[in-house]
Amino acid sequence: MGPMRRFFNLGGKTLHADLRPGDDPRSIVFINSLGTDLRIWDAVLPGLPAGAPVLRHDKCGHGLSAGQTASIAGFTQDLADAMEQLALSDALVVGLSIGGLIALQLADSRPDLVGGLLLSNTSYRIGSAEMWQTRMDELDTLGLPAMSGGGIERWLSPGFRDAHPVETEGWRMMLARAPQAVYRAACVAIRDADLSAALPHLCCPVMCIAGSDDLATPPEIVADLARGIRGVALVTLEGVGHPPCLEWPDRVAELVSDMHGRLG
Repeated sequence: MGPMRRFFNLGGKTLHADLRPGDDPRSIVFINSLGTDLRIWDAVLPGLPAGAPVLRHDKCGHGLSAGQTASIAGFTQDLADAMEQLALSDALVVGLSIGGLIALQLADSRPDLVGGLLLSNTSYRIGSAEMWQTRMDELDTLGLPAMSGGGIERWLSPGFRDAHPVETEGWRMMLARAPQAVYRAACVAIRDADLSAALPHLCCPVMCIAGSDDLATPPEIVADLARGIRGVALVTLEGVGHPPCLEWPDRVAELVSDMHGRLG
């Protein structure tokens, strides 16, 4: 059976999700990065375990989802509500960048929904308040379309950009077309987030992924996250930038499948 698209009414706002059904009780849930929608996982899907239900969703205000939030807790509540409506629990939750912050918050506040974590190119805190304020000031002055070129250079490795100029432009357009107010609110959410207190309480399998050429969350940032988690596996992908799911989707699918197999 192919993907089943669904729209959820979550407290009066519409959340867009894509569920690939399956009969394995161990589901896989993906959370996107800032300014992107669920399409960033398209090339990962074919390599995932065939029987596993797979949930992707657009964070509020992104893609086809309505609403806006300026807190990681708000994004997390949306995901928890969607998982409850679909009766998904003990899932392998895969979070990229801001998605990693949301995954950590979900594991901390709703451990019943999380059976494992794969935290990609993220940390318990991303950047500084000053950095995010500068980003928002530039956003207010220049606008997101003008900033998208610099953003894509922080995201994608030089090797990928050189080898795939058409795809690079396509992903830049996704970023450029994100609603500016939604993007700004998400910047506030990242600026204010510090999930360090959640790390000692994690009691599920955890893997962290870094990209050697990631300028947004460099390998040392991901390594700092990993140091705070008991029993964590840390994988650094050489020559890869901020979104490994775009640059090396087959390898990401292998890592997700390995983590999925470790769930009880």
